[in-house]
Amino acid sequence: MNILEINNVSKNYGNLHVLKEMQLSVSKGEWVAIMGPSGSGKSTLLNIIGCMDTPSKGSIKINGIETSQLNKKQLTELRRETIGLVFQQFHLIPHLTALENVMLAQYYHSIHDEKEAIAALNRVGLGDRLHHLPSQLSGGEQQRVCIARALINYPAIIIADEPTGNLDDENEQIIMNVFRQLHQEGHTIIMVTHDKEVAENAQRTVMFEYGRIIKVIVNTIYA
Repeated sequence: MNILEINNVSKNYGNLHVLKEMQLSVSKGEWVAIMGPSGSGKSTLLNIIGCMDTPSKGSIKINGIETSQLNKKQLTELRRETIGLVFQQFHLIPHLTALENVMLAQYYHSIHDEKEAIAALNRVGLGDRLHHLPSQLSGGEQQRVCIARALINYPAIIIADEPTGNLDDENEQIIMNVFRQLHQEGHTIIMVTHDKEVAENAQRTVMFEYGRIIKVIVNTIYA
């Protein structure tokens, strides 16, 4: 069963053609890595999948819902209910604790459940950092807060844009262990990365160039 279907999607900004007739499907529970040079359209595609942008042409279905038929409010609701976002830049509120930053995601669902937020932070190994401010956390710990925040509303798809890009090797391994565990639990993961070793954790690596998919690699550990 495909949780994501992208058919003939193009994205233009004036005369700039960022995505060109993109075709891609992702199965429920699959881990897909997206690689390619800067400017090849990777982040633009993530923004469209994450309902933060819309294609100029083509069709995208998320969980069977055709996004081109949705207005801005409906796209926001779909993103809130279906997508968990993890960014390279952590986007944590500096004056809120780790727990409060995670609970902020609940606010948009009109939910206030501190126990669930604590459980999400425990899942990423931060049960002893609940009341620390972002400035009191390492880069890897801040990224784990972001992952906990992305998980709090049980998203169907986790989208990660260079989640290890700002981390040292030790913290990169910690974050990748979290993603491996999430994948084993059945989460669908779509991850942009420049790191070949990170991409090799995914089931497929989709190679981008000039707004097109030029190659799809089935990674050896899944072949």
